[in-house]
Amino acid sequence: MSITPLMPVYPRCGVRPVRGEHCHLISEDGTRYLDFASGIAVNLLGHSNEHLIGAIQKQAATLMHVSNLYGSPQGEHLAQRLVDLTFADTVFFTNSGAEAVECAIKTARAYHQHAGNDEKYELITFKNAFHGRTMATISASNQEKMHKGFLPLLQGFKYVDFDDLEGAKAAIGPNTAGFLVEPIQGEGGIRDASDEFLKGLRALCDEHDLMLIFDEVQCGVARTGTLYAYEQYGVEPDIMATAKGIGGGFPMGACLATEKAARGMVIGTHGSTYGGNPLAMAAGEAVLDVVANEEFLGTVKATGERLRGRLEQFIGNYPDLFELVRGRGLMLGVKMKVEPRGFVAHMRDNHQLLAVAAGDMTFRVLPPLVIGDAEIDEFMEKLSAASESYNPEAPAT
Repeated sequence: MSITPLMPVYPRCGVRPVRGEHCHLISEDGTRYLDFASGIAVNLLGHSNEHLIGAIQKQAATLMHVSNLYGSPQGEHLAQRLVDLTFADTVFFTNSGAEAVECAIKTARAYHQHAGNDEKYELITFKNAFHGRTMATISASNQEKMHKGFLPLLQGFKYVDFDDLEGAKAAIGPNTAGFLVEPIQGEGGIRDASDEFLKGLRALCDEHDLMLIFDEVQCGVARTGTLYAYEQYGVEPDIMATAKGIGGGFPMGACLATEKAARGMVIGTHGSTYGGNPLAMAAGEAVLDVVANEEFLGTVKATGERLRGRLEQFIGNYPDLFELVRGRGLMLGVKMKVEPRGFVAHMRDNHQLLAVAAGDMTFRVLPPLVIGDAEIDEFMEKLSAASESYNPEAPAT
């Protein structure tokens, strides 16, 4: 038998973590890595956070799972917290970001079709986006690398250039149900939408009775210095997908919607065996306990500004490697002049620094939101050493 026990769909590197301590990962051979990837924007409280661990342990000893056929005091409480903290009136809990986006897509279609407008099924999405790996969410993206091997794609998606308001307006047709957009593209290279773009999409939705869906799976949950990134744009969506950081490392996500947007999501239209299980709800509560307050969010903003400032000052030392820094809060991207994956591997393998490659020649800097000056200093020291020793022409290890 030649296939590996773990289905070989990931190009796994040689780092094999077995333990986490605050902002570091320790591999099975004892090597210590500074983790500025955070499980791709997931471990926002770092590793081994006592409050999160305690909440999960307490709930695991009490009740882990029951069917959604029964009442859910745990889910009701967390949903109410999210409603109180956001634009939303109602919440559906999922196990992942892809599931949250799937629910958002269904909610947008159901909004129109519940009213008898069955022709309203198409979502306008934006190039270089990433919405997940299910059939619907890869169909919502124009990235051919995710399509290969899974054709035909599902119908109902139209692609427009990101941040192109005129293109979005021109794409509206008789089948349009709404827009699906990341306020800040993550996998696409930490690309911020402009204020004018998101405000323009909101105006188009209001004018044409369309649904505005924000995918905040990566940029949400305090990552950018507000609980959700939409707050910084002065624009509220009708529907929003959230996941990653919301569980702090425990698998969970959620689809949030206004009462109007959720009018088609009635009994029997959607479901999830594990979604909203008590264990996940305990993790979500613990995360909100820490991040959903102005003091913590202010610290994320200030820390992000310090880190960004040091990065912007630093990249000028290596004009052949780096072009610019972009992003908000602690969701930062460094655009490179060389292929970033080789550099990310070099940092990891030679300087024990973990970051994440992305599109548009960018590597992502996504540290735990609990970093301080000591971790920033360590990051800059490792980045400097990696930049000094990197040879883009050398074969990848």
